[in-house]
Amino acid sequence: MSTLQEDVVRENLRTVVDPELGISIVDLGLIYDVKVDDSNVNVKMTLTSPACPLGATIQAQAHTAVQKLPWVKEIKIELVWSPRWDPRTMSSEEAQMQLGIL
Repeated sequence: MSTLQEDVVRENLRTVVDPELGISIVDLGLIYDVKVDDSNVNVKMTLTSPACPLGATIQAQAHTAVQKLPWVKEIKIELVWSPRWDPRTMSSEEAQMQLGIL
């Protein structure tokens, strides 16, 4: 079950847009998990491809987006590769329409 703080973190992460696709990383389904423990935030995310040339930039932007929350002290943005990202099942309906899947 999602907590209010986790929802707020996700909303802030929605401001991070994949530069190649022009779609938020949340809508793309790249955010796999958000855990909040007091003032510590742990985000598990992936990229559209392990070879993504802008991976470090996207990860830094995610860190900055979470850092904007005044109650956050510690942030860990963890890149994971399992499960492999699949836009057909992990992206929002709106993102799938933008990607031409729907």
